[in-house]
Amino acid sequence: MPSEPSREPRSSAAIDVLIPAIEKDLATLPHAIDGIRKQVRDPIGSIYVISPESAKIRRLCLRKNCRFVNEKKVLKLQKSQIRYGSKRWERSGWLYQQFLKFSGDRVAKRRRFLTMDADTVLVRPHRFLSGSKTTFYCRGWSQPEYFRTYRRLLGRKASARTSFVAHYMLFDKAKLAKLKAEIERKHGIKWYKAIMKSIDKSKPFGFSEFETYGNYVYSKNPSSVRMKAARNKHVHRPYRSLSDSELRRLAAKYRSLSFHQRKIYSRGRK
Repeated sequence: MPSEPSREPRSSAAIDVLIPAIEKDLATLPHAIDGIRKQVRDPIGSIYVISPESAKIRRLCLRKNCRFVNEKKVLKLQKSQIRYGSKRWERSGWLYQQFLKFSGDRVAKRRRFLTMDADTVLVRPHRFLSGSKTTFYCRGWSQPEYFRTYRRLLGRKASARTSFVAHYMLFDKAKLAKLKAEIERKHGIKWYKAIMKSIDKSKPFGFSEFETYGNYVYSKNPSSVRMKAARNKHVHRPYRSLSDSELRRLAAKYRSLSFHQRKIYSRGRK
């Protein structure tokens, strides 16, 4: 699908891109990568796909000129060390992917890096840097537990009046480091241990990396943030099943499309 013309020129500062993924994402991941290259108006440096060891994902990275990163080299904590689930749902992997995004400063070479969910495809132009401002794509609703965890982590309420959960976000290494350092000072343990300790594990949506980082940056300097409506659409069909005319119709209304496989969070379902 051709990219939509944009009134905004590309910015001069290059950004890296990080996409945590597993093999179940392979149906959408190639299109997510293509969407980034077509629709991001900031110069792109390297695209890193962070994954468990996988020959299939390595082959995709070669084909798409991306860099494969074994997740075990990114974070000392392993997925098997996380216990976050119930008899009805399992969220350990979901939480682990958020920790990988928060560890992106160990992978990206450039000061800023875009993290992207592997099941989300950009279908309209996006620009994340505008002068000294960072653009966050936002939505009007969120999970209440995200804000409760934020308050437990940082000792204050979230200050933004919107939600930063949009399936992708631009991180600044220095700001991310300050956030993790503040969490560690307050709790006296590693940031990821503090997050796990702060989550109400009886609730399936206990933490959001995007909600936490976005509110932290906004609380420090609201004028450094530019907010835009995310206009994301969850599509219940595979990306490849969409015709060009359907994609054009969706792109006329939405900025991105997500192809979530939410059933994988339920126990006993494949």
